[in-house]
Amino acid sequence: MEIGISTFVETTPDVQTGETISHAQRLREVVEEIVLADRVGLDVFGVGEHHRKDYAASSPTLVLAAAATQTKWIRLTSAVTVLSSDDPVRVFQDFATLDGLSNGRAEIMAGRGSFIESFPLFGYDLNDYEELFEEKLDLLLRLRESEKVTWSGNHRPAIQDLGVYPRPVQDPLPVWIGSGGNTESVIRAGLLGLPLVLAIIGGRPTQFAPLVQLYKKAAAQAGHDVSKLPVASHSHGFVGEDTASAADKFFPSTQAAMNVIGRERGWGHYSRASFDAARSLEGALYVGDPETVAQKIIHLRKNVGITRFMLHCPLGTMPHEDVMRSIELLGTEVAPRVREEIARWEAAGEPQE
Repeated sequence: MEIGISTFVETTPDVQTGETISHAQRLREVVEEIVLADRVGLDVFGVGEHHRKDYAASSPTLVLAAAATQTKWIRLTSAVTVLSSDDPVRVFQDFATLDGLSNGRAEIMAGRGSFIESFPLFGYDLNDYEELFEEKLDLLLRLRESEKVTWSGNHRPAIQDLGVYPRPVQDPLPVWIGSGGNTESVIRAGLLGLPLVLAIIGGRPTQFAPLVQLYKKAAAQAGHDVSKLPVASHSHGFVGEDTASAADKFFPSTQAAMNVIGRERGWGHYSRASFDAARSLEGALYVGDPETVAQKIIHLRKNVGITRFMLHCPLGTMPHEDVMRSIELLGTEVAPRVREEIARWEAAGEPQE
């Protein structure tokens, strides 16, 4: 069971002071967070791509590369790369470079993106949303299969027997499919034999179990070894010294961030009651003391079959020292509890999803 962190490098106004830190400061803070995550034994750190004022990471590979030479073990991934509005050749080159700098720790998490700012920014038509992703994913997978590529499509100039460099350390360079729970994307990942990442940010996480089974069924039907296909989840959360203080620290920025997005998307008001309900064992918020968060991750593993869990922290803008402490507790106290319990299951031969 792998455990890690994901972030969107948000630069929203601080709910207490009203001040907004600069993109530059937040980027430097994130590099410190990655270095700490590596030091406390976490397995993976993911940085999401966005192209708007309240997010600082339009280029996750540059952020991850800044941390690559300061870390030793942690895997470095996008969360996600908006492949539909990018050039797969450049994506591959960037991550192959990151793979070299980190000596084989880079991963690509490819997705269509839940925000649309990158499409007009790079000149793409939203009417081509689905076709863009499918075509560009096909090219990306071709690029990792061979040094020289011949390829043609509808949304990018053709490539005729051209080499793409540098080549990554890993062969193949890992490519995951990020999904918000769309059935078609889950089946696509299974048929292609690619690892799956589910964004579980609302409702009951156990409701995603049928999607995981659908993914595994599609993979098996396509002839892939299901036992070798990891499934990850990404959920909002925060680890504190005790559950009450953790909730009080995480709620203000969470409420502010959720209500900004909610106004854009027509959601209802995000209240403390909604927040507290999501902190229950069956909810999608992983907030509390180390034991509480560990038990929720164990519950997710047992009932959904997740083999990698990524805690999205912070949500909105929180004090950097609070985020650092949450990462420290996740690595030193939560992860050991989870791994110990899973090792016990395996030793006892208990069934897992």
